[in-house]
Amino acid sequence: MGAPSTTADTILSCAHTLLMAGGYNGFSYADISKVVGIRNASIHHHFPSKVDLVRTLVVRYREAAIEGLAQLERSVPAPADQLRAYVGYWQACIADGSAPFCINALLASQAPVLPEDIVREVRAHFQVVSSWLAEVLRRGAAAGALTLRDTPEVEAEILLSAVHGAMLSARAYGKPETYPLILRPLLDRLTSKG
Repeated sequence: MGAPSTTADTILSCAHTLLMAGGYNGFSYADISKVVGIRNASIHHHFPSKVDLVRTLVVRYREAAIEGLAQLERSVPAPADQLRAYVGYWQACIADGSAPFCINALLASQAPVLPEDIVREVRAHFQVVSSWLAEVLRRGAAAGALTLRDTPEVEAEILLSAVHGAMLSARAYGKPETYPLILRPLLDRLTSKG
């Protein structure tokens, strides 16, 4: 999320950390207040409810992901390399501990107990990433650089699920090296030319 520059950014950064550590129900405004050193009323001034806070966090996360994918498109022209870069981004984040798990994957696992406003934003994030992956897969298949067994949309969902599942397995085993072991065969299949 970058270095906090305002009180709202500081609150969001703290909420992100607490959310990653304990999930949606694992933190309160009192926890944020203790960490940030401001009163609960100050938090409510910026985010009237926890739903507002987490919804804002998810929207900003999605906006950052959209910008990150656009940057990847600008700097990595080949579809196969774009897939490798996307998977590699998460591998690096897991290995260095900077983002060992996607916040939206975490929230998606809690969807049955989340407010609908947050579920809707989490779903929107998944749709953005899935649509981007499908377009990359479509372009790569059309250029003969990627081999698909199903439609680009289905292959995108398979890849997105594999990325999130590999994150979960790496976290469960406490072994970052689990992530590439899971993703490598799928990437090899997609990038083989026949």
